Amino acid sequence: MKEEAIKSPWRAFMKQRRMGLNDFIQKIANNSYACKHPEVQSILKISQPQEAEFMNANPSPPPSPSQQINLGPSSNPHAKPSDFHFLKVIGKGSFGKVLLARHKAEEVFYAVKVLQKKAILKKKEEKHIMSERNVLLKNVKHPFLVGLHFSFQTADKLYFVLDYINGGELFYHLQRERCFLEPRARFYAAEIASALGYLHSLNIVYRDLKPENILLDSQGHIVLTDFGLCKENIEHNGTTSTFCGTPEYLAPEVLHKQPYDRTVDWWCLGAVLYEMLYGLPPFYSRNTAEMYDNILNKPLQLKPNITNSARHLLEGLLQKDRTKRLGAKDDFMEIKNHVFFSLINWDDLINKKITPPFNPNVSGPSDLRHFDPEFTEEPVPNSIGRSPDSILITASVKEAAEAFLGFSYAPPMDSFL
Repeated sequence: MKEEAIKSPWRAFMKQRRMGLNDFIQKIANNSYACKHPEVQSILKISQPQEAEFMNANPSPPPSPSQQINLGPSSNPHAKPSDFHFLKVIGKGSFGKVLLARHKAEEVFYAVKVLQKKAILKKKEEKHIMSERNVLLKNVKHPFLVGLHFSFQTADKLYFVLDYINGGELFYHLQRERCFLEPRARFYAAEIASALGYLHSLNIVYRDLKPENILLDSQGHIVLTDFGLCKENIEHNGTTSTFCGTPEYLAPEVLHKQPYDRTVDWWCLGAVLYEMLYGLPPFYSRNTAEMYDNILNKPLQLKPNITNSARHLLEGLLQKDRTKRLGAKDDFMEIKNHVFFSLINWDDLINKKITPPFNPNVSGPSDLRHFDPEFTEEPVPNSIGRSPDSILITASVKEAAEAFLGFSYAPPMDSFL
């Protein structure tokens, strides 16, 4: 009882910190006097609605048909919501929910991500959603990236049918344990780095690494998920400049609105490793403006309770100058060869031959002990499994349907053999 009393305020604090930037922007946007201040106007100009999912204080109206993207014919017109039993809510996001579902015919469990088209279009996020789908299609060859089995759509919703991973978010386990011992943090960091290195090999920058997007599978291995902010087609020396990510993990070059490259992911790896070892992200402050100033200007301070190799790695990854950051020259190979990972056999790691330091001990697909009760206790909406035939199709729904013509996906038949 006493232990639970200690965990509850910590859990509330951990959740509260994630809302920092959104609350900050909302308060500014709703204060007419503050909005007139030139520095505030500069902050609000940082992000247009289509560029950062967490900075939509004043979302634009849905795009007109001329702005919509025709992505070609659907390749899987036969899948439908009624193919599934939707059992539990296991996650929530900006545009919908993630549900545990059992396929009626296959009797297989999946995590089905159900997104509201209207909400996506209202915030002009259709490009990010399609980018997520495109990246998922490329994930089939890596053990630490969540896999897409197929996708389909109804008139008003998009459905990603994904691997069901029920070992819990890294964020959930950090909430419970506050921090990890160094061997455990090293194991997770190695598997995360391997996944990021693979994405980089496909010229994809992940851009949104954080404990909420890192899952543990039933054995305790890492599975990276949520690819909505990925940027495709970034060559080795290529850059992009879109302001996006999550406040605690934003790299200095992103905050400076400078062009940035794949080294932004290595900064985020450093931030996550720091959080695993210390319990909070580096430069963290409840005051968002102060946290941004810390990221840009405050020197990295490391307590003496970690090894020299961990200290050296964190200093390399959390280097404010991206051109001097670990990974700037030879990307994943620099991380892989760092002394902190000298105990890791990378071939064994990629083949899952290393026993994870923590076993979630789940008894089966229905074991939801590692999901936040905030999600699992929520009733499954009746509309989730409704077929398009029973939907009253309005003009806005038709507009939404036309915007995602190429969303549906089914793997080639030989992949089942």
